Amino acid sequence: MNPRGGAAEGRGTAVVIGGGLAGCLAAWALHGVAERIVVVERDRYPDGVGFRAGVPQARHCHLLLEAGRRTLDELMPGIVGELVADGANRILLGGVSWLTAEGWLARHQSDLAVLICSRPLIDHAVLKRVRALPNVEFRTATEVTGLLGDGGTVTGVRLVGRGTGNQGTDGRGTDGEPETEIAAELVVDASGRRTRAPEWLAALGVPAVPEERVDAGISYATRFYRRPAGTPDDLAYYLQCKAPERGRLGLLMPIEGNRWMVGLGGMRGFEPSVKEEEFEEQLGGLRHPGVAEAIVGAEPIGPIRGFAPGPSVWRHYERSALRGFLAIGDSSCAFNPVYGQGMSVASFSARALRDAARKHEGIGEAVVRETRQAVSAAAKGSWELAAGEDVRFPATVGGPAGLPVRLQHRLMDRVLARAATDGKVADAFLRVASLVAPPTLMFRPSVLGRVLFGR
Repeated sequence: MNPRGGAAEGRGTAVVIGGGLAGCLAAWALHGVAERIVVVERDRYPDGVGFRAGVPQARHCHLLLEAGRRTLDELMPGIVGELVADGANRILLGGVSWLTAEGWLARHQSDLAVLICSRPLIDHAVLKRVRALPNVEFRTATEVTGLLGDGGTVTGVRLVGRGTGNQGTDGRGTDGEPETEIAAELVVDASGRRTRAPEWLAALGVPAVPEERVDAGISYATRFYRRPAGTPDDLAYYLQCKAPERGRLGLLMPIEGNRWMVGLGGMRGFEPSVKEEEFEEQLGGLRHPGVAEAIVGAEPIGPIRGFAPGPSVWRHYERSALRGFLAIGDSSCAFNPVYGQGMSVASFSARALRDAARKHEGIGEAVVRETRQAVSAAAKGSWELAAGEDVRFPATVGGPAGLPVRLQHRLMDRVLARAATDGKVADAFLRVASLVAPPTLMFRPSVLGRVLFGR
């Protein structure tokens, strides 16, 4: 046995912190390679498809972009078909009513689609598959309180049960559960935006990794509605902001159960309201009245709920020599949610972890190094696009500046203006936005010529 308890070098125990989408995908990626996988989740899961306290963003609009949908179906063959059978909607982007900052995207034939449903539906489908794996163990209602190891290597986690009674002010259970430890060859942090890993690593003496931070002050207000009889199944609106004076956006997304998820988002200074009259007034004040008009007479389901995700943060773990530790999903790179990139990039990261683990037939250091590089590469284009757009708003804190960003803005304005009348440019933009193609697609002569010269 190796010093950390694995039966063979690099093929022992993996601990995944967080049992949400990113964590479950990480566990799936490691099955068949790690001998034992322990998923530690603070919440208790609902019995079926349902919301839970640890995922407050689940009550707001989620979607899988085309590249994310393809990747999820590659990781878990047939799962997209299961989601569609359970009511998820695969909607072709060429027909979505999408109002960009420069006008409506031109309608066109496209093979690109988005998969739209509630976040709990996706989470439940993925969780169900992971729970069926024989070497995956879930520790629910359990909280990681720290990491084991030293300044160069993470060797496991400390954890405590949260109990069934009242919770203490420090988040621990008050039923007297003792703190325990799990030794591991690999610890994967998938605990999300509010990860405590930087704090835990600092306690071990690990130097802080460089990070980028952009805070546009985004917040949301969302309500569910019963979809009125006779309305199209695929009716969807995406009404974007227009910087700097129109910092509020609106969405109408069809989800399972013949429901609409209707959302308002606002950058700092344009925060949406959760008060009914103000919410409806703000919907009517968007750059187009389509969403407000669609819900006239529609039956509301439940209250309006607000959410503020906090700043976007990209932690550059690929620059760290730390052994035995990996961060994926929002723990590694948390985007501004208005761009819909998070779940798709999490699926890319899980695929990278799977590929590296299979290539090296283990969960050792080569896997960590290669996965960190791949996670960073997967985040790079999405981060640059999102951060570059966020800084258009004067109240945004942090983010890129200077000539490169100004040139990015000028090019994007030209692209979107042309995409309002040219279906081929609209398709190219959507391929980049869907993460199917890199931003460099816009510089190909076949696209750039149309953008600059109309041919």
